[in-house]
Amino acid sequence: MTNAVWKRSQNALDYGSQLLENADVKLRETTAEDLETLAAWWNDPAYAPLQQIVTKPRPAGGLVEMFQEWSLNRPNSGNAGFSVVSAEDGELCGHVTLYGAALPARAAEFAIMIAPKFTGRGLGSAATALMLRYAFEELGLNRVGLKVWGYNDRAIRAYERAGFKKEGARRQAVFHAGRFHDEVLMSVLAEDYFDNDS
Repeated sequence: MTNAVWKRSQNALDYGSQLLENADVKLRETTAEDLETLAAWWNDPAYAPLQQIVTKPRPAGGLVEMFQEWSLNRPNSGNAGFSVVSAEDGELCGHVTLYGAALPARAAEFAIMIAPKFTGRGLGSAATALMLRYAFEELGLNRVGLKVWGYNDRAIRAYERAGFKKEGARRQAVFHAGRFHDEVLMSVLAEDYFDNDS
């Protein structure tokens, strides 16, 4: 239904009912019950080098506040954050966010965290596809960018499948395990998204 002219109220109802869900995942508001679980996943040292500049466990209270801030979803903001739940059973499996969007650029940064026990099942790719749909079809953004460490090959492949293109790299921008690593810059534009949708 992308770019379609609505002729009936049912078109709007269909769009709204499918905007934040697909066959694999649903995006929903982040609840108070989600926050401690999300904070614990963020603090998992095994996964920290995939998402943090420095592996440094933080107090849960500060992380709860971080996820609350990412998930405020103010009405007139181009920012958005949602909990990711499995469409199969409603179990919490991660979090996605768009941040930094503002006029006139209409460009946001994308971030996603999928819990360790849910990785490798395609749920991150499904959540990324939904968030891109939300970014371009609901928020009217023109660009969604992201940054990913060069050694995170699994994430890079998933982002490319979702339509992100490599723009370049910040060489030796992160330090882990005694050496420097590149940070890869990627983006997808509205024109790319809508061209692939037709």
